[in-house]
Amino acid sequence: MDYIKENEKIWDKRSENNDKWSICVSSETVNRAREGVWSIVLTPAKPVPADWFPEKLDGKKVLCLASGGGQQGPILAAAGADVTVFDNSRVQLEKDEYVAQRDNLVIKTVQGNMQDLSVFEDESFDCIVHPWSNGYIDNVLPVWKECARVLKKNGVLMAGFGNPISSIFNVGKFEKGILEVENTIPYADIDHMDDPEIKAIVEEDGYYWGHTLEDQIKGQTDAGLAIVGFYEDIGGCALDRYINSSIATRAIKL
Repeated sequence: MDYIKENEKIWDKRSENNDKWSICVSSETVNRAREGVWSIVLTPAKPVPADWFPEKLDGKKVLCLASGGGQQGPILAAAGADVTVFDNSRVQLEKDEYVAQRDNLVIKTVQGNMQDLSVFEDESFDCIVHPWSNGYIDNVLPVWKECARVLKKNGVLMAGFGNPISSIFNVGKFEKGILEVENTIPYADIDHMDDPEIKAIVEEDGYYWGHTLEDQIKGQTDAGLAIVGFYEDIGGCALDRYINSSIATRAIKL
């Protein structure tokens, strides 16, 4: 089974149904960004700290990686960046194209798998913005290696991802707010498709992997990236009352 293609179809549908990561920013938000007042998120709620970005984005080449949906890309383009949005979902990319046309922005869109950025040359980008999305691929290590390759020297990677703690619980019960420890990490939905409840969740939300923190964090440093910034955020799930289960990192290519 080609889970990349399956997740593409599922995210197309999620985008059509205005998933929280698929609601386009307003023209008012774009206009404020043009005036220098803006922020974006990598995780469900907390804005990325302003000092994680260059003082001026004018002319900076920014890759919004697995970041379609008409959210981060248009804001960064309005703030002056030269933006390319890369995503597995055609419908997610159409959201960015819609905002670009609506608000007279220049945004390039490219469809593809985040594990393979071969369409881009080495050292193409000053900055990569990679919001919470790499739980939808089976192996994150190629992502970090590709990010390091396409970043310029001293380029910045800002990434959001999930703490795998949320994947230790029975998936069906977790969706209902019941915390019952059942799984080991790393976790993969694809290994549990004999469970009709998990199968139904996958068909609606997509195939998901709970990656180890070693792969999420050490994977970046092994790729030649130095992590220089970190924060936590809610995960938008039943764990929010106990722990922040989303993570954001800022890394620099050495």
